[in-house]
Amino acid sequence: MTEDVHFHGLKTVGEDLLHKTSRESQYALKAFVGLTHIKDCHSIQTFSQIIALDEKKSLDEKLSLDDNALEKAPWAAGPHHLQSHMRAGLSQDDAQFLMEISKKEQDKIFHKVDMRLCPMLAVLYLISHLDRANIGNAKIEGLEATLGMSGTDYNVALMVFFVPYVLCEVPSNMILAKFKRPSWYMGILILLWGSVMTLMGLVQNLGGLCAASFFLGFFEAGFFPGAIFLVGQWYPPDRTQFRMALFYCASALSGAFSGLLAAAIAKMTGIGGQEGWRWIFYLEGLATVAMGVAVFFLLPDSPDHAVGRWLTESEARFLKLNHILTRGVQKKRAKVNAEGKKTHFQWSVLWSVLKDWHIYMQALIFASNAVPNYGLKFTMPQILKNMGYTSTKAQLLTAPPYACGAISALLSALMADRLTWRMPFIVGAQALLIVAYAILFSFAADIKNNVALCYFAVHVACIGIYPILPGCNAWTINNLAGPAKRAMGIAMMICIGNLGGIVGSFIYQEKESPKYPTGFGTSLAFAAAGMVCALTLEFLFWTINKKNARKTEEEWRAIYTEAQLEKMGDRSPLFRYNL
Repeated sequence: MTEDVHFHGLKTVGEDLLHKTSRESQYALKAFVGLTHIKDCHSIQTFSQIIALDEKKSLDEKLSLDDNALEKAPWAAGPHHLQSHMRAGLSQDDAQFLMEISKKEQDKIFHKVDMRLCPMLAVLYLISHLDRANIGNAKIEGLEATLGMSGTDYNVALMVFFVPYVLCEVPSNMILAKFKRPSWYMGILILLWGSVMTLMGLVQNLGGLCAASFFLGFFEAGFFPGAIFLVGQWYPPDRTQFRMALFYCASALSGAFSGLLAAAIAKMTGIGGQEGWRWIFYLEGLATVAMGVAVFFLLPDSPDHAVGRWLTESEARFLKLNHILTRGVQKKRAKVNAEGKKTHFQWSVLWSVLKDWHIYMQALIFASNAVPNYGLKFTMPQILKNMGYTSTKAQLLTAPPYACGAISALLSALMADRLTWRMPFIVGAQALLIVAYAILFSFAADIKNNVALCYFAVHVACIGIYPILPGCNAWTINNLAGPAKRAMGIAMMICIGNLGGIVGSFIYQEKESPKYPTGFGTSLAFAAAGMVCALTLEFLFWTINKKNARKTEEEWRAIYTEAQLEKMGDRSPLFRYNL
């Protein structure tokens, strides 16, 4: 780009900025400099005269705005360290269009998305966790006695769920990325797992229970990584964690709701000649089927599909361009090989995911949530029953800890998005887990004489469990460039992390009740390992960012071509890892 073109573009934007406030002009100026690659402030004195800012500061001073403030500016909706990657994907008209969308207008557009996407994902996530956790409620309502289960039979039934659940997450997200209408794919999955859940009420032995558990895991595998992928498709990085927390806190609420619902449904014992625990599966399964039908009509697919329904053409254009700007995504174009034929799968992207070290570290952080989370979810009713409460009261007492977990997930996500800093809110939550499980490990052996302390520790455990996953997912998805790698990377991270669900299924042995040293001790160890991993990852990201910042953008571009930098994605020296 020549200097004359620079001046022409600056003059056009500068005249437009005369109608904006002084602070907005400063934000727009720095964003425009980032997009147009102008670094010599003294060579554009004409622009400083055009914008006529009321402060008598040099243009260099105006360009030295705080980076955090820039990230929140309406003209730079995404992290500034990605802007150089976006230039090839945005025309001058597109860049001008984005700069004209005010912060207030952006908030209004994202609020529209919030009202349609987040409630739907939250309800679906609540139902998915109800369906996988209600086996714990059914257990204390007589499931084991009816099916003649003993020893580790219950743990085996839990573990079987996670085998297909772990193996199918990556391929499921690869399939989802091919669908123009994600609502169709997600709707089919939910209909199928709802049907399996309903049929689970008919099982007559351990084999039937394990078979139902297997197919439940098979069909549920695609939902969570798919939901994370959809959030990444609709929102920029600095708006992701709170939205993930909105539907992830539904997991916590499902724990509370599950106990209340199970206590009520269990009273249906005898109706239709069926035990109460069977009615838990029947009714919750049918509710899931109903939601599966609703997904076909209510789950948002894409900005283009929403035009004329709940988005204007201008709003849809903003969402698409904002995605290009903040996610490193070129405008959609057909992938062709040398013979001109379309390619349908990028093996290079899969290889990039498989050798990406930070995905494995994020998976361990994920596991620091999965192990204590699933272990507690499947065992909390029994832990509370060990305190001396009846089955019904134990079910009801599961509600307050989960409610506290939901609140902590939302509050930590709000702070993390505001600061655009994930690590402290992950590590802080892991520290709470260590405290909670240290208390339970020390005092659960005499739990009936330490009811208040142990019940408090259960609350602290839930407060620590639920902020970790939204933070981990947001941290991962914000550090993967390109939709293909993002879809595969987030699915692989969740896939590996969910191996913790298998561990969580076996650590609470009935023979160790009520002390559960293996359960509480293993949960504590995973929380500590996750904390070390998060701190290490933060240090490595910081070190890489600092190393890459030693050369200017011009110096890196002298070493690599635009095509090479684009191909590197998040490994490009121009990319800056989100901390």
